[in-house]
Order: sequence, then structure tokens, then C-alpha cells
Amino acid sequence: MLRRLTRLFRTEDGATAIEYGLIAALISVAAIAAFQLVGTNLSSMFNTIAGDL
Repeated sequence: MLRRLTRLFRTEDGATAIEYGLIAALISVAAIAAFQLVGTNLSSMFNTIAGDL
């Protein structure tokens, strides 16, 4: 039983999966922020063009 517990605490597979999950979440948040910024700028640009026409 003690041997199983020590092996469980030495296993780093779960930590690696959590790290990859955190990296994916960070990339997703950055992408969403960038898309919102680009969308706002595009909307402003289209409104300017529509006003000039």
C-alpha cells in the first residue's frame, strides 16, 4: 500500500497534463482578446466607409 502511494506521488503525468491545459487556456484567452480587438476595429472601419458612401 505504501509503495502504491509513493509511486502515485512520484508520477508526473497529471502535472504535465495540467500544464498543457493551462497553456491552452492562456492561448485561448489571448486569441479571444485579439479577435475582439480586431472585430471592434473592423466594425469601426466599415461604419466609416458606409458613412463616406
